[in-house]
Amino acid sequence: MTAPFETLDAFRAILADLPQPDAKAVAGAQARNGQLTKPPGALGRLEDLAIWYAGWRGDARPGLNAPQVIVFAGNHGVTEQGVSAFPADVTVQMVANFEAGGAAINQLAKTFGAKMDVHALSLDTPTADFTQGPAMSEAEVIEALQVGWNAVDPQADLLVTGEMGIGNTTSAAAIAHALFGDLAEDWVGRGTGVDDAGLANKARVVREGLKANPGASADGLEALRCLGGREVAAMAGAIARARVLGIPVILDGFICTAAAACLEQAAKGALDHTVAGHASAEAAHARLLALLGKTPLLSLGMRLGEGSGAALAIGVLKGAVATHSGMATFAEAGVSEG
Repeated sequence: MTAPFETLDAFRAILADLPQPDAKAVAGAQARNGQLTKPPGALGRLEDLAIWYAGWRGDARPGLNAPQVIVFAGNHGVTEQGVSAFPADVTVQMVANFEAGGAAINQLAKTFGAKMDVHALSLDTPTADFTQGPAMSEAEVIEALQVGWNAVDPQADLLVTGEMGIGNTTSAAAIAHALFGDLAEDWVGRGTGVDDAGLANKARVVREGLKANPGASADGLEALRCLGGREVAAMAGAIARARVLGIPVILDGFICTAAAACLEQAAKGALDHTVAGHASAEAAHARLLALLGKTPLLSLGMRLGEGSGAALAIGVLKGAVATHSGMATFAEAGVSEG
């Protein structure tokens, strides 16, 4: 399917009319959960996850057999401001590594039975330096959103979006600063490993980015256009498409969560079909998750990106669905209820 939008206003209209979970499936899953051979609440959060998943799949006893991991890659003009410890060439090199199956995300996708796709977005044409004005024109951000939208497999039953893009932790910090305020210093982190001077420089760049793009603070989609990158916008497009298709999403780290936050700021409730896969070691991620009301499934000190933390959390969600749908009820097992 070709993305059904050609402007940000058309994309905004889609976000304003997103489908909701299937109430009948939720009720059925809740009823089933109450009949399974375990004490009430004994599986903790796994029970809530299974019911949540059932609602979005429209099935009180769902399966989870076809997860999809999509890694989007883009380059950022803001790297001209010295915000990364690595050159932009690394983005191209890592895309080749993804395609060859040699990255961490390849191993995690394979481990949990996920189909993995890689989309590189105009790597030879970085976005503009957002300290000087908008990172992207409307046409450019729409093109990136469309790439993300079209990348989602309608046959998938779970989506993870990951990213690769030197400079994109600065982009994510600028988006968070625009949407949620606080000091620029509250949102910047070490990313690929910058030192203290580099951290101060990133804060400066974030402040200057918002000063150069004041409209970004009033609108999630303008924040995405003015401060984001092509891979950030593509993740947002994929997350929105998943909602339209009834595909639950596991969010990855700080950059993915910043992309998702643009959707939530544009349309409250736009992230109801998502859970947070993990809490990244990138300092501002936990703050951003809290503001979005997302409690992470894992906290393992990861900060790789690529969708790696979310991909690892596929195992948690698979466990939740397997116990919910595969366990016997008291009646089926011939076990007396307490």
